[in-house]
Amino acid sequence: MNLNIITPEETLYEGEVTSVQLQGTDGKFQLLNNHAPLISALAEGEIRIVDKDGKKLTFRIKGGLVELAKNRIQILAQ
Repeated sequence: MNLNIITPEETLYEGEVTSVQLQGTDGKFQLLNNHAPLISALAEGEIRIVDKDGKKLTFRIKGGLVELAKNRIQILAQ
């Protein structure tokens, strides 16, 4: 899957990942390859990703939105 994490100031991450864990407004959820399309609000918390090489990365956000379609994830974060 291709992931972009963007804030008003900068691009936090851009690249291929195997999984993404997010803090939604109704709880945590995970996105994997071939996940159904979705749009969701994000709450304050962490974005945890595993990149294509198995490296784990964490980004702290104050909230935002996520859109997933055709294995492309766009996160607009604060």
